[in-house]
Amino acid sequence: VQLVESGGGLVQPGGSLRLSCTVSGLTFDDYTIGWFRQAPGKEREGVSAISSSDGITYYADSVKGRATISRDNAKNTVYLQLSTLKPEDTAVYFCAAVLTLWYGTSRDIREYEYDYWGQGTQVTVTA
Repeated sequence: VQLVESGGGLVQPGGSLRLSCTVSGLTFDDYTIGWFRQAPGKEREGVSAISSSDGITYYADSVKGRATISRDNAKNTVYLQLSTLKPEDTAVYFCAAVLTLWYGTSRDIREYEYDYWGQGTQVTVTA
């Protein structure tokens, strides 16, 4: 199983980025995909998740209204569109996968629920 994140980079405050997570080695349609981030000196935190079957979404309060998660099952890819970026969004962003998980609560973005992880992509928000 392989998850590969891309799309990170350097962006100014107020800017936007679209992160991608491309998955291989599993039946993509059956997996919930989550996005997480880890800022320097901080613990990893859940950002958003999208369910396997219905594409139901969940967002952390820290990004609600500024993030949109989506999936393209034909491309085995999940996207995280981030807008109105703030310096506090600076972090390494990871995607993760778990088989057919969905609670509809913050548990959907708890890292212990996920089995497979990517290596991360750096997002830096600075003027």
